[in-house]
Amino acid sequence: MSAPLAVALALAGCVAGPTPGPLGDDWGGRGIALTIGPDAARVAYDCAAGTIDGPLATDAAGRFSAVGTHSPGLGGPARIDTPPPTYPARYTGSVRGDEMRLEVAVPARALHLGPFTLRRGAPPVLHSCL
Repeated sequence: MSAPLAVALALAGCVAGPTPGPLGDDWGGRGIALTIGPDAARVAYDCAAGTIDGPLATDAAGRFSAVGTHSPGLGGPARIDTPPPTYPARYTGSVRGDEMRLEVAVPARALHLGPFTLRRGAPPVLHSCL
């Protein structure tokens, strides 16, 4: 084997693609916070919240798609006797290293949120509803 070929093969092994499997950790970005547990995830937006039902996992290309809920914020103080409405939502995105791209579709409201860019371990930048 020639020296250049050996070096090329060794370097090829160093370039890792996305590893499929479950995601975890806290992720943050402008207008969004995502906390991923082993069985579900919580999402907080500037003026809304959501859940991802079930584990969140990527495929071999680093992509994911999951169902959950979306609840728009109502502004002002939260009322115990009037919970915000909750709608089915689909969360789709991709992960490359410590960066995630996330989009949210809420068909019942004809609503599309994102794309959001999140980083693993980064603090979210959120603004409360008024």
